[in-house]
Amino acid sequence: MAAYLEHANITVPSIDAAIEFLLLVEPTFFVRHDEAVEGTYRWAHIGNHNTYIALQEPHLDAGENQTRRPYKDHGVNHLAFVVSDIDACAARLDGAGFRRSIGTKEHPFRKRLYFFDRAGLEWELVQYLTDNMADRHSYET
Repeated sequence: MAAYLEHANITVPSIDAAIEFLLLVEPTFFVRHDEAVEGTYRWAHIGNHNTYIALQEPHLDAGENQTRRPYKDHGVNHLAFVVSDIDACAARLDGAGFRRSIGTKEHPFRKRLYFFDRAGLEWELVQYLTDNMADRHSYET
């Protein structure tokens, strides 16, 4: 069996904001688990039976005002989801009032969009327009 990513574990400023966003991105996702450990922090798993995003609140003595600067500080800048219909996904997110991030150049073999969730985390959406892997991974525009 080839290796695949089962989950990513990220600390988010708002678990509720991330859950709301992810359930709109992929309507087949569900909350696999959501737990607030008494006196410590909350964590949740959102995804399907094969893959998920593990979300957790800041803890381990994290200060309330500690933030990282995406693309400047170490850490996750964004996670990307491959979606089957990027236009429908974007319509759901736009309709719910989510803010778009950076624009992207047109590409003959894929469409990409970036959105922020309500807590300010950036997420990428990708729709591939071909099954040819060489074309999918082409960086020529």
